[in-house]
Amino acid sequence: MPATTKTNSQLFVNGILNENPIFRLALSMCPAVGISTTVMNGLLLGIAVLFVQVFSSCTIAAIKNYIHPRIRIPTYTLTIATWVTVIDLVLAAYVPAAYNEMGIFVKLIVAFAIITMRLETFACKNTVTASFWDGIGMGLGFMFGMMSLGFVRELLGMGTLFGYDILGFRPLLFFVLPAAGFFCVGIMMALFNYLELVYNRKKRG
Repeated sequence: MPATTKTNSQLFVNGILNENPIFRLALSMCPAVGISTTVMNGLLLGIAVLFVQVFSSCTIAAIKNYIHPRIRIPTYTLTIATWVTVIDLVLAAYVPAAYNEMGIFVKLIVAFAIITMRLETFACKNTVTASFWDGIGMGLGFMFGMMSLGFVRELLGMGTLFGYDILGFRPLLFFVLPAAGFFCVGIMMALFNYLELVYNRKKRG
């Protein structure tokens, strides 16, 4: 189904499930592995990416007819960098403690493949409204992925959730290490693919 014929609800769900940036498209793996050690980190970085994705997509959709094809990628980069600067300053001002832990990753949102990819494949070919819902879906999909990874890694690695002691001990410290990020992403990718396979079988039968 062409992107332009999808309803707003389909665009919304698409980014969370069918084309989840982390578990289905395998994009932006660096933050997924490096920063998803707690649910809070996943939430805050997810909010930042959601903000940048939505506003960048709407901006490009609004000015797409004025962008020369030869400079479209630099234009995307400048647009993303502008909105990253905004969210970077907001997080630094209002959540400094969390920002200190993930500040470098907020700045690196400029280079996140998922945002540039959606600008190139969707926003530059569709309306502002469609791009808004696509940005919402992709941003929430990224947030969902980061928070899911953070939930597993924080609970199993430190025995806490949102910083509160849940288990009273640390089950497997391994889960807070970078190597565990690859392990968790791989397992959850396999789970997503399995669920899709089961769904398609039931749909056909």
